[in-house]
Amino acid sequence: MQINDLMLFVRVADCGSITAAATELELSPAAASAALKRLEKQLDTSLFIRSTRRLRLTDTGERYLIYCRRALADLSLGQQAIDDVKEKISGVVSLAVPSDTGRSVLLPWLDDFMDEYPQLKFRLHIGDTLSDFYHDKIDVALRIGTPKDSSLVAFQIAKVKRLLCASPEYIAKHGAITSIEQLSDHNCLFFMLDERTHDQWRFTKNGREFKVRVTGNRTCNDAEVARRWAVAGKGLVYKSALDLGEDILRGRLVPMLKDFEGESADLYLVCPGREHVTPVILLLRDMLRARCKQRLDTRG
Repeated sequence: MQINDLMLFVRVADCGSITAAATELELSPAAASAALKRLEKQLDTSLFIRSTRRLRLTDTGERYLIYCRRALADLSLGQQAIDDVKEKISGVVSLAVPSDTGRSVLLPWLDDFMDEYPQLKFRLHIGDTLSDFYHDKIDVALRIGTPKDSSLVAFQIAKVKRLLCASPEYIAKHGAITSIEQLSDHNCLFFMLDERTHDQWRFTKNGREFKVRVTGNRTCNDAEVARRWAVAGKGLVYKSALDLGEDILRGRLVPMLKDFEGESADLYLVCPGREHVTPVILLLRDMLRARCKQRLDTRG
């Protein structure tokens, strides 16, 4: 049932004329008449008694009109409440995000978010080095892994696993990985997290954990670079499914060791304290959860 049809019904009842109501709502009489017939069909009843000279409500139409007015009034109040919230969602938000997730995943989501709340301004900090909330004046941060500081307020955004991937070109030249032991024979691409090179890769299978110290000729403190190296065929990359999802969908990267489960790379939205959890932060949290779920479901 369409809201516009209900609005038309109320205006026709008020005007006593389909033509007059159609003119008010900038519709053609034919379109207005079709909309009324559609509403009556959905309700399985006649709302008006029509004659060549006049149009009047049926008894059923009189009763239905009461509820329509009430429903449209409630919807108007609801829209006003939403508009009021949007007007209050304003100010500057300083947001820190990981390099690859920030650039390849988050940027278009933030564009849509800011379109919805045009009074908001974002100051974006992109990088894999953890920001100091107070020194760097960060309001909220998107971080990989559970925060170790218990004084922070952390909202889990998505449960994500790391995937082992390589480009089709690399696989054609060096072969696909079919066992954990083969990792030592391949060039692995590293990035740094918390100032530590991520060169020990963990996997699980049937409850058993495998830890592999891998080697390679490229390391960067920007995780996006490791992904780009992999797409360029320079070696194996082991990163969050969220970051690699688009490359996998486009065929730029191919997952391997699918019978093994990668280590957790869960995503959290973190605030320095409870007093920093504002309505803006909660809206940002909800948006990120919905978008991450959609992206991971699509990848799956």
